Amino acid sequence: MLKYLSINNFALIESLELTFSAGLNIITGETGAGKSIIVDALMMVLGERASMEMIRHDTNKAIIEGIFGTEGNDNIDLWLSKNGYESFGKEIIIRRELTQKGSSRCFVNDSPASVSSVKELGDFLVDFHGQHDHQSLLRVETHIQLLDNAGGIGGIRREYEQAYRQLSDLVSKFNDLKHRENSMKQKYEFQKFQLDEIEQVSPLENEEELLAAELSLIENAEYLHSATMEIYTSLYSDENSLRDKLLKIKSLLDELQQIDKSFAEYHSECQSSIVVLQEIAQFAQNYNSKIEIQPERLEFIRTRIGKLQRLRKKYGSYKEVFNQWNTLKEELNLAENFENEIDKLNKEILASQITLGSHADRLSAKRTEIANSIEHSIVSTLKYLGIPNAKFKVVINRNEGSNERISAQIDTKSFQAFSDGIDIVEFYISTNSGEDPRPLSKVASGGEISRVMLSLKSILAQQDRLPLLVFDEIDTGISGRISQKVGIAMKKLASFHQIIAITHLPQIAALADAHLAVEKSESNGRAVVKAAFLPLDMRIKEIAKLLSGETITQASIESARELMEIRD
Repeated sequence: MLKYLSINNFALIESLELTFSAGLNIITGETGAGKSIIVDALMMVLGERASMEMIRHDTNKAIIEGIFGTEGNDNIDLWLSKNGYESFGKEIIIRRELTQKGSSRCFVNDSPASVSSVKELGDFLVDFHGQHDHQSLLRVETHIQLLDNAGGIGGIRREYEQAYRQLSDLVSKFNDLKHRENSMKQKYEFQKFQLDEIEQVSPLENEEELLAAELSLIENAEYLHSATMEIYTSLYSDENSLRDKLLKIKSLLDELQQIDKSFAEYHSECQSSIVVLQEIAQFAQNYNSKIEIQPERLEFIRTRIGKLQRLRKKYGSYKEVFNQWNTLKEELNLAENFENEIDKLNKEILASQITLGSHADRLSAKRTEIANSIEHSIVSTLKYLGIPNAKFKVVINRNEGSNERISAQIDTKSFQAFSDGIDIVEFYISTNSGEDPRPLSKVASGGEISRVMLSLKSILAQQDRLPLLVFDEIDTGISGRISQKVGIAMKKLASFHQIIAITHLPQIAALADAHLAVEKSESNGRAVVKAAFLPLDMRIKEIAKLLSGETITQASIESARELMEIRD
Protein backbone atom coordinates (compact mmCIF):
# COMPACT_ATOMS: atom_id res chain seq x y z
CA MET A 1 0.00 0.00 0.00
CA LEU A 2 0.95 3.62 -0.50
CA LYS A 3 1.90 5.15 2.86
CA TYR A 4 3.38 8.48 1.90
CA LEU A 5 3.60 10.66 -1.20
CA SER A 6 5.74 13.78 -1.50
CA ILE A 7 5.34 16.05 -4.56
CA ASN A 8 7.57 19.06 -5.23
CA ASN A 9 7.44 21.48 -8.17
CA PHE A 10 5.24 19.20 -10.25
CA ALA A 11 2.73 20.92 -12.53
CA LEU A 12 0.67 23.26 -10.32
CA ILE A 13 1.89 21.65 -7.07
CA GLU A 14 4.63 23.58 -5.32
CA SER A 15 5.03 21.31 -2.31
CA LEU A 16 2.71 18.62 -1.02
CA GLU A 17 3.11 15.81 1.51
CA LEU A 18 0.34 13.23 1.87
CA THR A 19 -0.01 10.31 4.26
CA PHE A 20 -2.50 7.73 3.01
CA SER A 21 -4.60 5.25 4.97
CA ALA A 22 -5.48 1.64 4.38
CA GLY A 23 -8.89 0.99 2.87
CA LEU A 24 -10.77 3.49 0.70
CA ASN A 25 -9.00 6.83 0.06
CA ILE A 26 -11.26 9.24 -1.82
CA ILE A 27 -10.03 12.35 -3.65
CA THR A 28 -12.53 15.14 -4.37
CA GLY A 29 -12.35 18.66 -5.72
CA GLU A 30 -13.81 20.91 -8.37
CA THR A 31 -13.17 20.20 -12.03
CA GLY A 32 -9.69 21.52 -12.83
CA ALA A 33 -8.67 21.68 -9.18
CA GLY A 34 -5.73 19.32 -9.75
CA LYS A 35 -7.00 15.95 -8.55
CA SER A 36 -5.54 14.08 -11.50
CA ILE A 37 -2.17 15.80 -10.97
CA ILE A 38 -1.78 13.84 -7.74
CA VAL A 39 -2.56 10.60 -9.54
CA ASP A 40 -0.23 11.59 -12.40
CA ALA A 41 2.55 12.21 -9.88
CA LEU A 42 1.98 8.78 -8.35
CA MET A 43 2.08 7.08 -11.74
CA MET A 44 5.20 9.02 -12.74
CA VAL A 45 7.12 7.94 -9.66
CA LEU A 46 6.20 4.37 -10.65
CA GLY A 47 7.85 4.68 -14.04
CA GLU A 48 5.17 6.09 -16.31
CA ARG A 49 6.25 8.38 -19.14
CA ALA A 50 7.11 11.87 -17.95
CA SER A 51 7.14 15.20 -19.73
CA MET A 52 9.51 18.03 -18.87
CA GLU A 53 6.48 20.30 -19.25
CA MET A 54 5.24 18.90 -15.91
CA ILE A 55 8.06 20.70 -14.07
CA ARG A 56 6.63 23.74 -12.31
CA HIS A 57 7.36 27.00 -14.12
CA ASP A 58 10.50 28.88 -12.97
CA THR A 59 11.89 25.85 -11.10
CA ASN A 60 14.78 23.59 -12.10
CA LYS A 61 13.64 20.26 -10.80
CA ALA A 62 10.51 18.27 -9.95
CA ILE A 63 10.84 15.58 -7.28
CA ILE A 64 8.24 12.96 -6.42
CA GLU A 65 8.82 10.39 -3.69
CA GLY A 66 6.60 7.55 -2.57
CA ILE A 67 6.89 5.19 0.38
CA PHE A 68 5.08 1.89 -0.05
CA GLY A 69 4.37 -0.79 2.52
CA THR A 70 5.47 -4.20 1.22
CA GLU A 71 4.31 -6.56 3.95
CA GLY A 72 2.95 -9.75 2.39
CA ASN A 73 4.10 -8.73 -1.10
CA ASP A 74 6.69 -11.44 -1.83
CA ASN A 75 7.16 -10.15 -5.38
CA ILE A 76 8.83 -7.00 -4.05
CA ASP A 77 11.37 -8.92 -1.95
CA LEU A 78 12.19 -11.14 -4.92
CA TRP A 79 12.54 -8.12 -7.20
CA LEU A 80 14.86 -6.31 -4.79
CA SER A 81 17.03 -9.40 -4.35
CA LYS A 82 17.11 -10.16 -8.09
CA ASN A 83 18.12 -6.61 -9.00
CA GLY A 84 20.62 -6.09 -6.19
CA TYR A 85 18.76 -3.44 -4.17
CA GLU A 86 18.97 -3.09 -0.41
CA SER A 87 15.88 -4.07 1.54
CA PHE A 88 14.39 -1.48 3.91
CA GLY A 89 12.34 -4.03 5.83
CA LYS A 90 8.61 -3.75 5.21
CA GLU A 91 8.86 -0.54 3.19
CA ILE A 92 10.21 0.50 -0.19
CA ILE A 93 11.11 4.07 -1.13
CA ILE A 94 10.89 5.16 -4.77
CA ARG A 95 11.98 8.63 -5.89
CA ARG A 96 11.95 10.27 -9.29
CA GLU A 97 13.52 13.54 -10.35
CA LEU A 98 12.87 15.56 -13.52
CA THR A 99 15.10 18.46 -14.55
CA GLN A 100 14.66 21.28 -17.04
CA LYS A 101 17.70 19.92 -18.89
CA GLY A 102 15.63 16.91 -19.87
CA SER A 103 17.13 14.34 -17.50
CA SER A 104 15.04 11.88 -15.54
CA ARG A 105 16.52 9.98 -12.60
CA CYS A 106 14.97 7.22 -10.51
CA PHE A 107 15.99 5.82 -7.15
CA VAL A 108 14.87 2.67 -5.34
CA ASN A 109 15.75 2.61 -1.65
CA ASP A 110 18.20 5.47 -2.33
CA SER A 111 20.02 3.53 -5.07
CA PRO A 112 19.89 4.64 -8.74
CA ALA A 113 17.49 2.72 -10.99
CA SER A 114 16.38 2.84 -14.61
CA VAL A 115 12.89 4.03 -15.52
CA SER A 116 12.11 0.64 -17.06
CA SER A 117 13.07 -1.23 -13.88
CA VAL A 118 10.95 1.13 -11.76
CA LYS A 119 8.02 0.56 -14.10
CA GLU A 120 8.52 -3.19 -13.66
CA LEU A 121 8.54 -2.65 -9.90
CA GLY A 122 5.39 -0.52 -10.16
CA ASP A 123 3.55 -3.42 -11.79
CA PHE A 124 3.90 -5.28 -8.47
CA LEU A 125 2.53 -2.34 -6.48
CA VAL A 126 -0.34 -0.66 -8.32
CA ASP A 127 -3.22 -1.51 -10.62
CA PHE A 128 -4.27 1.71 -12.31
CA HIS A 129 -7.67 2.25 -13.85
CA GLY A 130 -8.08 5.51 -15.67
CA GLN A 131 -10.86 6.96 -17.73
CA HIS A 132 -12.09 5.72 -21.06
CA ASP A 133 -9.36 4.18 -23.18
CA HIS A 134 -7.05 3.95 -20.19
CA GLN A 135 -9.21 1.27 -18.65
CA SER A 136 -7.72 -2.17 -18.97
CA LEU A 137 -11.08 -3.72 -19.82
CA LEU A 138 -11.08 -1.86 -23.12
CA ARG A 139 -7.95 -3.76 -24.16
CA VAL A 140 -9.03 -7.21 -25.30
CA GLU A 141 -5.53 -8.57 -24.72
CA THR A 142 -6.00 -8.11 -20.96
CA HIS A 143 -9.10 -10.30 -20.77
CA ILE A 144 -7.22 -13.60 -20.78
CA GLN A 145 -5.07 -12.49 -17.84
CA LEU A 146 -8.12 -11.36 -15.88
CA LEU A 147 -9.77 -14.72 -16.54
CA ASP A 148 -6.67 -16.63 -15.41
CA ASN A 149 -6.36 -14.51 -12.27
CA ALA A 150 -9.97 -15.31 -11.39
CA GLY A 151 -9.24 -19.02 -11.45
CA GLY A 152 -5.85 -19.08 -9.84
CA ILE A 153 -4.46 -21.38 -12.53
CA GLY A 154 -0.85 -20.27 -12.33
CA GLY A 155 0.48 -23.83 -12.04
CA ILE A 156 -1.24 -25.15 -15.20
CA ARG A 157 -0.29 -22.00 -17.10
CA ARG A 158 3.39 -22.27 -16.09
CA GLU A 159 3.49 -25.86 -17.39
CA TYR A 160 2.10 -24.63 -20.69
CA GLU A 161 4.58 -21.73 -20.82
CA GLN A 162 7.50 -24.11 -20.27
CA ALA A 163 6.31 -26.35 -23.13
CA TYR A 164 5.82 -23.23 -25.28
CA ARG A 165 9.41 -22.10 -24.63
CA GLN A 166 10.74 -25.56 -25.53
CA LEU A 167 8.84 -25.51 -28.83
CA SER A 168 9.95 -21.94 -29.52
CA ASP A 169 13.57 -22.95 -28.98
CA LEU A 170 13.22 -25.86 -31.43
CA VAL A 171 11.57 -23.63 -34.03
CA SER A 172 14.31 -21.03 -33.59
CA LYS A 173 16.89 -23.77 -34.09
CA PHE A 174 15.06 -24.95 -37.20
CA ASN A 175 14.85 -21.41 -38.63
CA ASP A 176 18.50 -20.84 -37.91
CA LEU A 177 19.37 -24.10 -39.66
CA LYS A 178 17.35 -23.13 -42.72
CA HIS A 179 18.93 -19.69 -42.72
CA ARG A 180 22.37 -21.27 -42.60
CA GLU A 181 21.62 -23.70 -45.41
CA ASN A 182 22.41 -21.36 -48.31
CA SER A 183 25.34 -19.84 -46.53
CA MET A 184 26.71 -23.29 -45.75
CA LYS A 185 26.40 -24.38 -49.37
CA GLN A 186 28.29 -21.29 -50.50
CA LYS A 187 31.03 -21.85 -47.95
CA TYR A 188 31.25 -25.61 -48.46
CA GLU A 189 34.20 -25.67 -50.87
CA PHE A 190 36.24 -23.17 -48.92
CA GLN A 191 35.54 -24.93 -45.63
CA LYS A 192 36.42 -28.27 -47.26
CA PHE A 193 39.76 -26.75 -48.33
CA GLN A 194 40.41 -25.50 -44.81
CA LEU A 195 39.53 -28.85 -43.27
CA ASP A 196 41.78 -30.71 -45.73
CA GLU A 197 44.58 -28.27 -44.95
CA ILE A 198 44.30 -28.94 -41.22
CA GLU A 199 43.77 -32.67 -41.57
CA GLN A 200 46.78 -33.02 -43.87
CA VAL A 201 48.83 -31.82 -40.93
CA SER A 202 46.59 -33.33 -38.22
CA PRO A 203 48.41 -31.61 -35.35
CA LEU A 204 48.68 -33.33 -32.01
CA GLU A 205 48.50 -31.61 -28.65
CA ASN A 206 51.93 -30.15 -27.66
CA GLU A 207 53.42 -31.68 -30.82
CA GLU A 208 55.56 -28.69 -31.82
CA GLU A 209 57.04 -28.47 -28.33
CA LEU A 210 57.90 -32.18 -28.30
CA LEU A 211 59.38 -32.05 -31.82
CA ALA A 212 61.47 -29.01 -30.94
CA ALA A 213 63.01 -30.95 -28.04
CA GLU A 214 63.72 -33.93 -30.29
CA LEU A 215 65.16 -31.62 -33.00
CA SER A 216 67.58 -30.19 -30.48
CA LEU A 217 68.85 -33.72 -29.66
CA ILE A 218 69.31 -34.77 -33.27
CA GLU A 219 71.00 -31.51 -34.32
CA ASN A 220 73.48 -31.91 -31.43
CA ALA A 221 73.98 -35.68 -31.81
CA GLU A 222 77.69 -35.47 -32.72
CA TYR A 223 78.49 -33.21 -29.80
CA LEU A 224 76.46 -35.38 -27.41
CA HIS A 225 78.36 -38.45 -28.64
CA SER A 226 81.82 -36.94 -28.16
CA ALA A 227 80.98 -35.28 -24.86
CA THR A 228 79.50 -38.40 -23.25
CA MET A 229 82.45 -40.46 -24.48
CA GLU A 230 84.86 -37.96 -22.95
CA ILE A 231 82.97 -38.08 -19.67
CA TYR A 232 83.09 -41.87 -19.56
CA THR A 233 86.78 -41.99 -20.47
CA SER A 234 87.82 -39.31 -18.01
CA LEU A 235 85.88 -40.85 -15.18
CA TYR A 236 86.43 -44.54 -15.75
CA SER A 237 88.46 -45.98 -18.60
CA ASP A 238 91.49 -43.71 -18.94
CA GLU A 239 94.82 -44.85 -17.57
CA ASN A 240 94.81 -41.96 -15.23
CA SER A 241 91.03 -41.86 -14.69
CA LEU A 242 89.36 -39.95 -11.90
CA ARG A 243 88.02 -43.23 -10.52
CA ASP A 244 91.52 -44.66 -10.15
CA LYS A 245 92.69 -41.49 -8.39
CA LEU A 246 89.75 -41.66 -5.98
CA LEU A 247 90.47 -45.34 -5.25
CA LYS A 248 94.03 -44.39 -4.35
CA ILE A 249 92.82 -41.57 -2.13
CA LYS A 250 90.33 -43.96 -0.48
CA SER A 251 93.19 -46.38 0.29
CA LEU A 252 95.18 -43.58 1.92
CA LEU A 253 92.20 -42.46 3.97
CA ASP A 254 91.68 -46.04 5.05
CA GLU A 255 95.19 -46.13 6.46
CA LEU A 256 94.86 -42.68 8.02
CA GLN A 257 91.67 -43.50 9.87
CA GLN A 258 93.44 -46.40 11.52
CA ILE A 259 95.77 -43.82 13.03
CA ASP A 260 93.26 -41.00 13.55
CA LYS A 261 89.54 -41.63 13.69
CA SER A 262 88.84 -38.10 12.44
CA PHE A 263 89.57 -39.34 8.87
CA ALA A 264 86.72 -41.88 9.07
CA GLU A 265 84.08 -39.43 7.94
CA TYR A 266 86.06 -38.42 4.86
CA HIS A 267 86.79 -42.05 4.06
CA SER A 268 83.02 -42.60 3.90
CA GLU A 269 82.53 -39.51 1.71
CA CYS A 270 85.23 -40.67 -0.66
CA GLN A 271 83.50 -44.03 -0.99
CA SER A 272 80.22 -42.27 -1.82
CA SER A 273 81.98 -40.12 -4.44
CA ILE A 274 83.36 -43.23 -6.10
CA VAL A 275 79.82 -44.65 -6.32
CA VAL A 276 78.49 -41.38 -7.81
CA LEU A 277 81.31 -41.25 -10.37
CA GLN A 278 80.54 -44.83 -11.38
CA GLU A 279 76.86 -43.94 -11.86
CA ILE A 280 77.77 -40.88 -13.97
CA ALA A 281 80.16 -42.91 -16.06
CA GLN A 282 77.57 -45.66 -16.56
CA PHE A 283 74.89 -43.13 -17.61
CA ALA A 284 77.29 -41.45 -20.06
CA GLN A 285 78.24 -44.79 -21.55
CA ASN A 286 74.61 -45.93 -21.94
CA TYR A 287 73.55 -42.56 -23.40
CA ASN A 288 76.47 -42.66 -25.84
CA SER A 289 75.57 -46.13 -27.06
CA LYS A 290 72.04 -44.98 -28.04
CA ILE A 291 73.01 -41.88 -30.00
CA GLU A 292 72.23 -42.14 -33.70
CA ILE A 293 72.90 -39.76 -36.53
CA GLN A 294 69.44 -39.55 -38.23
CA PRO A 295 69.52 -37.21 -41.25
CA GLU A 296 66.11 -38.47 -42.50
CA ARG A 297 64.49 -37.94 -39.11
CA LEU A 298 66.13 -34.54 -38.86
CA GLU A 299 64.66 -33.48 -42.20
CA PHE A 300 61.21 -34.86 -41.27
CA ILE A 301 61.12 -32.93 -38.00
CA ARG A 302 62.19 -29.68 -39.61
CA THR A 303 59.53 -30.08 -42.30
CA ARG A 304 56.89 -31.05 -39.74
CA ILE A 305 57.65 -28.11 -37.49
CA GLY A 306 57.41 -25.80 -40.50
CA LYS A 307 53.93 -27.08 -41.33
CA LEU A 308 52.80 -26.75 -37.73
CA GLN A 309 54.14 -23.20 -37.50
CA ARG A 310 52.37 -22.14 -40.72
CA LEU A 311 49.12 -23.59 -39.38
CA ARG A 312 49.54 -21.81 -36.07
CA LYS A 313 50.35 -18.47 -37.70
CA LYS A 314 47.28 -18.75 -39.96
CA TYR A 315 44.78 -19.39 -37.16
CA GLY A 316 46.47 -17.58 -34.28
CA SER A 317 47.20 -20.39 -31.85
CA TYR A 318 46.98 -24.16 -31.58
CA LYS A 319 43.87 -23.75 -29.43
CA GLU A 320 42.22 -21.86 -32.27
CA VAL A 321 43.46 -24.46 -34.76
CA PHE A 322 41.77 -27.23 -32.79
CA ASN A 323 38.60 -25.11 -32.35
CA GLN A 324 38.47 -24.41 -36.09
CA TRP A 325 39.12 -28.07 -36.83
CA ASN A 326 36.14 -29.15 -34.72
CA THR A 327 33.92 -26.37 -36.09
CA LEU A 328 34.74 -27.25 -39.68
CA LYS A 329 34.02 -30.93 -39.10
CA GLU A 330 30.66 -30.06 -37.53
CA GLU A 331 29.74 -27.57 -40.27
CA LEU A 332 30.71 -29.90 -43.10
CA ASN A 333 29.03 -32.85 -41.46
CA LEU A 334 25.88 -30.74 -41.13
CA ALA A 335 26.12 -29.60 -44.73
CA GLU A 336 26.59 -33.17 -45.94
CA ASN A 337 23.77 -34.44 -43.73
CA PHE A 338 21.53 -31.38 -43.88
CA GLU A 339 18.39 -33.20 -44.91
CA ASN A 340 18.81 -35.67 -42.05
CA GLU A 341 19.18 -32.80 -39.56
CA ILE A 342 16.12 -31.07 -40.96
CA ASP A 343 14.13 -34.27 -40.75
CA LYS A 344 15.31 -34.87 -37.19
CA LEU A 345 14.29 -31.36 -36.12
CA ASN A 346 10.92 -31.69 -37.82
CA LYS A 347 10.22 -34.82 -35.80
CA GLU A 348 11.27 -33.09 -32.58
CA ILE A 349 9.04 -30.09 -33.40
CA LEU A 350 6.05 -32.35 -34.08
CA ALA A 351 6.58 -34.15 -30.75
CA SER A 352 6.85 -30.78 -29.00
CA GLN A 353 3.67 -29.55 -30.72
CA ILE A 354 1.82 -32.61 -29.42
CA THR A 355 3.17 -31.99 -25.90
CA LEU A 356 2.17 -28.34 -26.14
CA GLY A 357 -1.28 -29.40 -27.34
CA SER A 358 -1.75 -31.57 -24.27
CA HIS A 359 -0.94 -28.65 -21.94
CA ALA A 360 -3.00 -26.22 -24.03
CA ASP A 361 -6.05 -28.50 -23.92
CA ARG A 362 -5.85 -28.74 -20.12
CA LEU A 363 -5.48 -24.97 -19.85
CA SER A 364 -8.43 -24.36 -22.19
CA ALA A 365 -10.66 -26.75 -20.27
CA LYS A 366 -9.84 -24.97 -17.02
CA ARG A 367 -10.52 -21.57 -18.57
CA THR A 368 -13.89 -22.74 -19.81
CA GLU A 369 -14.72 -23.92 -16.31
CA ILE A 370 -13.65 -20.58 -14.80
CA ALA A 371 -15.57 -18.63 -17.46
CA ASN A 372 -18.79 -20.47 -16.65
CA SER A 373 -18.29 -19.68 -12.99
CA ILE A 374 -17.55 -15.95 -13.24
CA GLU A 375 -20.26 -15.25 -15.82
CA HIS A 376 -22.95 -15.90 -13.23
CA SER A 377 -21.10 -13.95 -10.52
CA ILE A 378 -20.59 -10.90 -12.72
CA VAL A 379 -24.22 -10.87 -13.87
CA SER A 380 -25.34 -10.98 -10.22
CA THR A 381 -23.01 -8.11 -9.29
CA LEU A 382 -24.09 -6.05 -12.30
CA LYS A 383 -27.73 -6.46 -11.31
CA TYR A 384 -26.84 -5.17 -7.84
CA LEU A 385 -25.02 -2.24 -9.49
CA GLY A 386 -28.06 -1.21 -11.50
CA ILE A 387 -27.85 -3.21 -14.72
CA PRO A 388 -30.78 -5.60 -14.11
CA ASN A 389 -30.90 -7.07 -17.60
CA ALA A 390 -27.19 -7.65 -17.92
CA LYS A 391 -25.81 -10.59 -19.83
CA PHE A 392 -22.11 -11.31 -19.56
CA LYS A 393 -20.26 -13.86 -21.63
CA VAL A 394 -16.65 -14.95 -21.74
CA VAL A 395 -16.03 -15.93 -25.35
CA ILE A 396 -13.12 -18.30 -25.89
CA ASN A 397 -12.00 -18.96 -29.46
CA ARG A 398 -9.10 -20.74 -31.16
CA ASN A 399 -7.43 -20.28 -34.52
CA GLU A 400 -7.57 -23.71 -36.15
CA GLY A 401 -5.54 -24.89 -39.11
CA SER A 402 -2.52 -22.75 -38.40
CA ASN A 403 0.46 -23.25 -40.65
CA GLU A 404 2.68 -21.68 -38.06
CA ARG A 405 5.54 -23.78 -36.72
CA ILE A 406 4.63 -22.64 -33.21
CA SER A 407 1.29 -24.40 -32.93
CA ALA A 408 -0.40 -26.87 -30.64
CA GLN A 409 -1.38 -30.29 -31.95
CA ILE A 410 -4.55 -31.70 -30.39
CA ASP A 411 -5.65 -35.02 -31.87
CA THR A 412 -5.52 -34.39 -35.63
CA LYS A 413 -6.05 -30.62 -35.42
CA SER A 414 -3.51 -27.84 -35.23
CA PHE A 415 -4.12 -24.56 -33.40
CA GLN A 416 -2.15 -21.33 -33.39
CA ALA A 417 -0.25 -21.09 -30.13
CA PHE A 418 0.59 -17.99 -28.13
CA SER A 419 2.76 -17.50 -25.07
CA ASP A 420 -0.34 -17.70 -22.84
CA GLY A 421 -2.16 -20.56 -24.60
CA ILE A 422 -4.21 -21.25 -27.72
CA ASP A 423 -7.23 -19.35 -26.44
CA ILE A 424 -8.38 -15.95 -27.65
CA VAL A 425 -10.47 -14.58 -24.78
CA GLU A 426 -12.84 -11.66 -25.05
CA PHE A 427 -15.55 -10.36 -22.75
CA TYR A 428 -19.01 -9.86 -24.26
CA ILE A 429 -21.88 -7.95 -22.65
CA SER A 430 -25.47 -6.98 -23.20
CA THR A 431 -27.04 -4.39 -20.91
CA ASN A 432 -30.50 -4.29 -22.46
CA SER A 433 -33.28 -6.84 -22.73
CA GLY A 434 -33.55 -8.72 -26.00
CA GLU A 435 -29.99 -7.99 -27.11
CA ASP A 436 -27.32 -10.63 -27.55
CA PRO A 437 -23.98 -10.02 -25.88
CA ARG A 438 -21.44 -8.18 -28.05
CA PRO A 439 -17.77 -7.23 -27.46
CA LEU A 440 -17.56 -5.21 -24.28
CA SER A 441 -14.98 -2.83 -25.74
CA LYS A 442 -17.42 -1.83 -28.51
CA VAL A 443 -20.83 -1.56 -26.89
CA ALA A 444 -20.44 -0.67 -23.21
CA SER A 445 -20.68 2.89 -21.97
CA GLY A 446 -18.18 4.44 -19.59
CA GLY A 447 -20.42 3.83 -16.60
CA GLU A 448 -21.08 0.23 -17.62
CA ILE A 449 -17.38 -0.41 -18.13
CA SER A 450 -16.74 0.88 -14.65
CA ARG A 451 -19.29 -1.45 -13.15
CA VAL A 452 -18.03 -4.47 -15.09
CA MET A 453 -14.55 -3.69 -13.87
CA LEU A 454 -15.80 -3.42 -10.28
CA SER A 455 -17.57 -6.75 -10.67
CA LEU A 456 -14.40 -8.39 -11.92
CA LYS A 457 -12.29 -6.81 -9.21
CA SER A 458 -14.72 -8.05 -6.57
CA ILE A 459 -14.32 -11.60 -7.89
CA LEU A 460 -10.56 -11.28 -8.24
CA ALA A 461 -10.02 -9.53 -4.93
CA GLN A 462 -8.81 -12.53 -3.01
CA GLN A 463 -6.52 -13.81 -5.78
CA ASP A 464 -5.12 -10.45 -6.88
CA ARG A 465 -1.89 -9.72 -5.03
CA LEU A 466 -1.57 -6.07 -6.06
CA PRO A 467 -1.90 -4.03 -2.85
CA LEU A 468 -3.10 -0.74 -4.39
CA LEU A 469 -5.88 0.03 -6.87
CA VAL A 470 -6.12 3.52 -8.34
CA PHE A 471 -9.40 4.63 -9.93
CA ASP A 472 -9.37 7.89 -11.84
CA GLU A 473 -13.03 9.02 -11.94
CA ILE A 474 -14.55 5.56 -11.94
CA ASP A 475 -17.95 7.19 -11.50
CA THR A 476 -18.00 8.51 -15.07
CA GLY A 477 -21.43 7.88 -16.55
CA ILE A 478 -22.96 6.64 -13.27
CA SER A 479 -26.15 8.16 -11.92
CA GLY A 480 -26.65 9.17 -8.33
CA ARG A 481 -28.98 6.21 -7.72
CA ILE A 482 -26.38 3.68 -8.81
CA SER A 483 -23.40 5.51 -7.37
CA GLN A 484 -24.37 4.50 -3.86
CA LYS A 485 -24.14 0.81 -4.79
CA VAL A 486 -20.89 1.43 -6.63
CA GLY A 487 -19.53 3.06 -3.51
CA ILE A 488 -20.56 0.09 -1.37
CA ALA A 489 -18.89 -2.27 -3.87
CA MET A 490 -15.71 -0.21 -3.68
CA LYS A 491 -15.90 -0.25 0.10
CA LYS A 492 -16.05 -4.04 0.06
CA LEU A 493 -13.15 -4.16 -2.38
CA ALA A 494 -11.16 -1.91 -0.05
CA SER A 495 -11.19 -4.66 2.57
CA PHE A 496 -8.78 -6.56 0.29
CA HIS A 497 -6.86 -3.67 -1.29
CA GLN A 498 -5.95 -0.11 -0.57
CA ILE A 499 -7.97 2.05 -2.97
CA ILE A 500 -7.27 5.60 -4.13
CA ALA A 501 -10.19 6.95 -6.15
CA ILE A 502 -11.09 10.29 -7.67
CA THR A 503 -14.83 10.92 -7.61
CA HIS A 504 -17.37 13.69 -8.04
CA LEU A 505 -20.19 11.75 -6.41
CA PRO A 506 -21.09 12.33 -2.76
CA GLN A 507 -22.55 8.81 -2.45
CA ILE A 508 -19.07 7.36 -3.06
CA ALA A 509 -17.12 10.00 -1.14
CA ALA A 510 -19.30 9.41 1.93
CA LEU A 511 -17.98 5.86 2.30
CA ALA A 512 -14.30 6.85 2.40
CA ASP A 513 -11.94 5.71 5.13
CA ALA A 514 -9.89 8.81 4.33
CA HIS A 515 -11.00 11.86 2.35
CA LEU A 516 -8.48 14.03 0.47
CA ALA A 517 -9.82 17.41 -0.64
CA VAL A 518 -8.02 19.18 -3.48
CA GLU A 519 -8.36 22.85 -4.34
CA LYS A 520 -6.67 25.34 -6.64
CA SER A 521 -5.91 28.87 -5.49
CA GLU A 522 -3.55 31.74 -6.23
CA SER A 523 -0.33 32.55 -4.39
CA ASN A 524 1.85 35.48 -5.42
CA GLY A 525 -0.05 35.76 -8.66
CA ARG A 526 0.37 32.08 -9.57
CA ALA A 527 -2.00 29.14 -9.50
CA VAL A 528 -1.14 26.53 -6.91
CA VAL A 529 -2.78 23.22 -6.03
CA LYS A 530 -3.18 22.30 -2.38
CA ALA A 531 -4.61 19.18 -0.79
CA ALA A 532 -5.27 17.87 2.70
CA PHE A 533 -6.98 14.91 4.34
CA LEU A 534 -10.10 16.15 6.09
CA PRO A 535 -11.20 15.59 9.67
CA LEU A 536 -14.77 14.39 10.21
CA ASP A 537 -16.43 17.80 10.41
CA MET A 538 -14.74 19.01 7.26
CA ARG A 539 -15.63 15.76 5.48
CA ILE A 540 -19.29 16.43 6.18
CA LYS A 541 -19.00 19.93 4.68
CA GLU A 542 -17.12 18.63 1.61
CA ILE A 543 -19.79 16.02 0.93
CA ALA A 544 -22.48 18.63 1.49
CA LYS A 545 -20.72 20.78 -1.14
CA LEU A 546 -20.81 17.84 -3.57
CA LEU A 547 -24.54 17.60 -2.92
CA SER A 548 -25.55 21.24 -3.16
CA GLY A 549 -22.70 23.17 -4.74
CA GLU A 550 -20.79 26.07 -3.23
CA THR A 551 -23.78 27.13 -1.09
CA ILE A 552 -23.90 24.64 1.74
CA THR A 553 -27.34 24.40 3.32
CA GLN A 554 -28.41 22.76 6.52
CA ALA A 555 -30.34 20.27 4.42
CA SER A 556 -27.20 19.31 2.51
CA ILE A 557 -25.34 18.96 5.82
CA GLU A 558 -27.98 16.56 7.07
CA SER A 559 -27.96 14.65 3.80
CA ALA A 560 -24.18 14.35 4.05
CA ARG A 561 -24.48 12.94 7.57
CA GLU A 562 -27.04 10.41 6.38
CA LEU A 563 -24.82 9.33 3.49
CA MET A 564 -21.84 8.81 5.77
CA GLU A 565 -23.89 6.50 7.95
CA ILE A 566 -24.76 4.23 5.01
CA ARG A 567 -23.31 0.74 5.33
CA ASP A 568 -24.04 -2.44 3.39
